[in-house]
Amino acid sequence: MGEDPNATADPDTWAWVIRPDIKSDHDRRDPATSLAEAVSLARALPNLVVQGDEVVRLPKAHPGMLFGSGKIAEVKERLHDAEVDLVLIDGPVTPVQQRNLEKEWGVKLLDRTGLILEIFSDRARTREGVLQVEMAALSYQRTRLVRAWTHLERQRGGLGFVGGPGETQIEADRRAIDDQLVRLRKQLGKVEKTRALHRSARAKVPFPIVALVGYTNAGKSTLFNRLTGAEVFAKDMLFATLDPTMRKVDLPTGDEIILSDTVGFISDLPTELVASFRATLEEVLDADLILHVRDISSADTHEQSRDVMEILTKLGVGQDAPLLEVWNKIDQVELDVRKGLNTASDRDDAIFVTSSVTGEGMDPLLAAISDILNAAMKIETLTLGFADGRARAWLHNTGVVEDETQTETGFEITVKWNETDRSRFSSAEPQVLPTVVVDEEKDEAPRGEWLP
Repeated sequence: MGEDPNATADPDTWAWVIRPDIKSDHDRRDPATSLAEAVSLARALPNLVVQGDEVVRLPKAHPGMLFGSGKIAEVKERLHDAEVDLVLIDGPVTPVQQRNLEKEWGVKLLDRTGLILEIFSDRARTREGVLQVEMAALSYQRTRLVRAWTHLERQRGGLGFVGGPGETQIEADRRAIDDQLVRLRKQLGKVEKTRALHRSARAKVPFPIVALVGYTNAGKSTLFNRLTGAEVFAKDMLFATLDPTMRKVDLPTGDEIILSDTVGFISDLPTELVASFRATLEEVLDADLILHVRDISSADTHEQSRDVMEILTKLGVGQDAPLLEVWNKIDQVELDVRKGLNTASDRDDAIFVTSSVTGEGMDPLLAAISDILNAAMKIETLTLGFADGRARAWLHNTGVVEDETQTETGFEITVKWNETDRSRFSSAEPQVLPTVVVDEEKDEAPRGEWLP
């Protein structure tokens, strides 16, 4: 029998990546580095083959076409010769520019936001992740209704930007998109309630939470696997991790923590994604300690660090949040440069040089995590009645009890804990009051002092 001509194997899409280097943009980055990142983004999509890439320098963006007529004609010839199906513009493209360029070049076109949304759609695995990506994609499409078509229905995976057999493209207006957004918000609300219940359940067995954050492909998942012994998908690929993962880690001191791996950040992360993934990233907001993992071997490491900190600020992470910077991928750095990095880390106790691949620096990193978490500890005394058995069991099971004295009405329990443990206990057992602070130097507790 011959091959089925209707076989479902997706053909490769041939793409061309263009990085506009606009001189009037004073905040623009090194175009060669930015282009390399854009090509890596493109290659993160399956069935997408990058046929070529280039930096296009221009004094300012043309409002209707982005590029000048001469450059458009020049690029059109290259696209035709390379038989390109899709052009990826590494930067913002207005709906009018997109429509005009697609018409002029005879190909589909994606800007940076559209490409990142497509990657997220391909990587989402959990129900929550799928809903978040779909909401972000619809919010993005809602601003681009100048196009002749959108992709609100499909018969295969992905968002439909790249295209493929079996897809249905329908015309949609803002009302149709708004209706779908309302439906998705309701579904996501149910999933978020489940996640909130899970967080509440974890609060009853409160281990400190340490969250890994960082630029995409900084090595967070490899570090996560090294510290936890887990087998989370880790690859030299942008956005290898999308759905968050949590595992327990035993520190050398005997303490236990929950380590959380999160989605990587990237420059110009679409605002639609930041909003849609806020619920997922609440694990970072709840963390007792944030590990900012940096790819110290990247030539763009300082810019990447700035992008991460900007996104953390957008998420609501305060300047005073406990944060430990981890310079990762030291194994990919030249030996003479490594010596300088080690010297720099010696001068600043908030920096640790590690290699997630070789394991270098793991023991000092774990010791630092223990020191930071223990430094935030406070000693307090709780007064419990005999009826507060569940609260007393919670304290003993958590391992925060330092001393306990039985009284005529119940127990006075001295605990050593951090602010997170304290707030989790208050949430789980709000009826247990008052709490009085123990002066560690005088070793006595002033009576009648209420804590907020």
